[in-house]
Amino acid sequence: MANDVARTNPFIAAFAGAVFAAGALLTPAAAQEAVHAAPFDVETLAEGLDHPWNVAFLPDGAMLVTELPGRLRLVRRGEVMPEPVAGVPEVYYAGQGGLFDVLLDPDFAQNRVIYLSFAHGTPEANNTRVVRATFDGKALSNVETIFDASPQKDTPVHYGGRMTLKGDGTLLVTVGDGFDYREDAQRLSNHLGTVVRINRDGTVPEDNPFVNDNDALPEIFTYGHRNQQAILYDAASDRIYEQEHGPRGGDEVNVLEPGKNYGWPVITGGVDYSGAQISPYEEYPGMEQPWVEWTPSIAPAGMALYEGAMFKDWEGDLLVTSLVEMSLRRIDIEDGAPKAQEVYLVPQQTRLRDVAVAPDGAILVLTDEEEGKILRLTPAKASGS
Repeated sequence: MANDVARTNPFIAAFAGAVFAAGALLTPAAAQEAVHAAPFDVETLAEGLDHPWNVAFLPDGAMLVTELPGRLRLVRRGEVMPEPVAGVPEVYYAGQGGLFDVLLDPDFAQNRVIYLSFAHGTPEANNTRVVRATFDGKALSNVETIFDASPQKDTPVHYGGRMTLKGDGTLLVTVGDGFDYREDAQRLSNHLGTVVRINRDGTVPEDNPFVNDNDALPEIFTYGHRNQQAILYDAASDRIYEQEHGPRGGDEVNVLEPGKNYGWPVITGGVDYSGAQISPYEEYPGMEQPWVEWTPSIAPAGMALYEGAMFKDWEGDLLVTSLVEMSLRRIDIEDGAPKAQEVYLVPQQTRLRDVAVAPDGAILVLTDEEEGKILRLTPAKASGS
């Protein structure tokens, strides 16, 4: 965070730098848990990406990768194509803001539609935006804004910006609390600190939980969130998993249900970066408890549900990358409940932004650095996995 915000706000940068330099403030949870020998081999599939954020798999075997500064890159057979995809809207690249997720429409093979989420605006007025566009293999066209978070804010942090599709074809989008506006996460009159649900054309589903509440924005699906770093839908269990950063402690994975309040900032397992108490409550009536919580913080980033042929013992488990711990974690799920966690380190020992499962079952990990890489994880030859 300190390096991110330094580009636009010296005060926030100095504050964040002091927090992260202190070390003990964000002690990796791995210090309290066993680090397992990695049951995988690691190869660099692609490199030379500027803070790669998210990846989507195209039907022809190529990949679309977002870079935080605002470029959408095509990666084919491990090679990053020299020219970025044309037609990407201008993003607000500052602090934690930039280009976030890329998501293919369920009918992409026929309509060539993709969705992009990104930070939009100016230092004085910015927000989380989602567009849909047509991708012809080289460029975007028919770019249309389908969601703008309201209100705009004046902070370059806590955007959320992660997307997933529910089984019914509706789109879920995370919107962070803007850091300085955490109390708004408890107010239904704005989108800050929420997960929103929209149709793929941007209209509001008729069965959204607050659609008939005149005091609430109709797009809101859940609220009481902080800075959501991942969201995914599991068709087998019909569950929505959402993951978010706490402050100093209180990182969470939640299982979302429509209309529910997930507590921030009234309940939290963490304290402020200064060490000050945020709230005396870790439980409160009408507010949901986290499904998984990490205190001390690991700064969870990407999350994927493993479904594939390569790591058969991991089928149905959650994979989590972390920025501070610099690890890949596996959350073992048995009978619908989280059990043991395993912590794996990769040789690069750098911030790990995202994780995805490739069509062949390999695990792809994106490193969060200026010369970012896509790492490909396959079962270790000696393990026989």
